[in-house]
Amino acid sequence: MQYVSHYSSPMGRILLSAGENGLTSLCFEGQRYIPSFLRDETEEKETPLLQRAKHWLDVYFSGKEPDFCVPLSFAGTVFQNDVWRILCSIPYGKTVSYGQIAGQIAEKRGIPRMSARAVGGAVGHNPISIIIPCHRVVGSKGNLTGYGGNLERKLELLKLEKADTEGFFFPKKGLCKDRKKRI
Repeated sequence: MQYVSHYSSPMGRILLSAGENGLTSLCFEGQRYIPSFLRDETEEKETPLLQRAKHWLDVYFSGKEPDFCVPLSFAGTVFQNDVWRILCSIPYGKTVSYGQIAGQIAEKRGIPRMSARAVGGAVGHNPISIIIPCHRVVGSKGNLTGYGGNLERKLELLKLEKADTEGFFFPKKGLCKDRKKRI
């Protein structure tokens, strides 16, 4: 059984879900990817685990790094789980590139290289946004790409963490008036 609850953040409403062993999803309403298991039977219920996740979000949105963990339960492919574990190791307020994560995976697997695009696919399907900090992954040249919750929100999350956003830019036409405009 998946238990669900909602959280009103300064950046929009969030849907949280948890099973018996941990948080299974944290998604902004309207984001691009919603885990398919949320289409199965769910029950709206404030469980202690969901309350803990909401407390974590309260601390986070106050501009502080939470000093406690929320039990996580994510199910994906071996590759996705490897990527999501690396995401969990990205320090608060820091960023890494998709290519850097690909390099870590390649090294772990003892292969010469790994596709940054494949890493991007796994990052994009992260079911537990913010707590598994996919917003801390950027393009190799500082371009803000690949956030299902929208790129403006990704930038706001990085600013909340006081990450160095100097030189970041939106790469796609239409996201800002000047596509090469530095943020």
